[in-house]
Amino acid sequence: MSLSIRAAARTAVPAAVLLLAGCGTGAGADQAAAGSSAADAVARAVEKTEGVTSLHYKVTGRFPERGRIADEGTVRTKPLTAGLTTANLSGEEQGETELRLVDGVLYGSAPGDMVEKMGGRHWISYGPAADLTTDSGLRMDVGALRDSVGRNPAREAAFLAGAPDVRRVGEEKIDGAGTTHYTGTAAVDELRASIEDVEDKTTRAGRDRSLDQYEKAGVDELTLDVWVDGHDRVRRLRTQGFGRHGELDLTVTFLDYGKPVTIRAPRPEDTADLRKPLEKKGS
Repeated sequence: MSLSIRAAARTAVPAAVLLLAGCGTGAGADQAAAGSSAADAVARAVEKTEGVTSLHYKVTGRFPERGRIADEGTVRTKPLTAGLTTANLSGEEQGETELRLVDGVLYGSAPGDMVEKMGGRHWISYGPAADLTTDSGLRMDVGALRDSVGRNPAREAAFLAGAPDVRRVGEEKIDGAGTTHYTGTAAVDELRASIEDVEDKTTRAGRDRSLDQYEKAGVDELTLDVWVDGHDRVRRLRTQGFGRHGELDLTVTFLDYGKPVTIRAPRPEDTADLRKPLEKKGS
């Protein structure tokens, strides 16, 4: 029952009954205040973590269709430079892939069976845009791929701040550091509606893309846990749910912030640009 419905119901209840129930209204107010405090703490941590100059993180767990995964990423925000190694540890798509975003251009390591077809080149250039047309005329949308490598995973912790039951669990240690643990559950469609109020277009678009991946996996409800460290930064994020294609259970651990990041583009002679005809090596 919503707060507005409860308020309307109380107007029809005799005053004597309200007096007898008075001891419960204080507890409800305390719970509401605690929830608001928890949401504010999470939102503050997300804002601070999204504002860092660089970060290094790892992701472990399970994702629908991919199965067990172990990813690791590094991001520098200005200018945006990023690298992401993704490893599928189970299923038909087992193997490791590396993505790099350098000077606005997205690069990806080539699957083993493509290296020979590309004249021995080990890297693919997808160019500087989300949409591209290959030399053979095939249109491709690599926007989600670009987002996956260049994103700050802390943005998804913002979903917990919008959960109706967000609450503080207690104090816990993460890799020896003291943190405060918060938890809550939210429906994906409710989160989709809530981000419409986000004023910053880039922030809104990023969170929208995060929700896209869950919807495509058939996940309609998320259980979120966020651990905030003593510097008001997200130290760990766990996201759980169930979809049409299996279990979702991902844990993002932030390893460090603000350290120098150096990621280089692959050597041109070892890279095949999908937008151009494939030239022989050395030509």
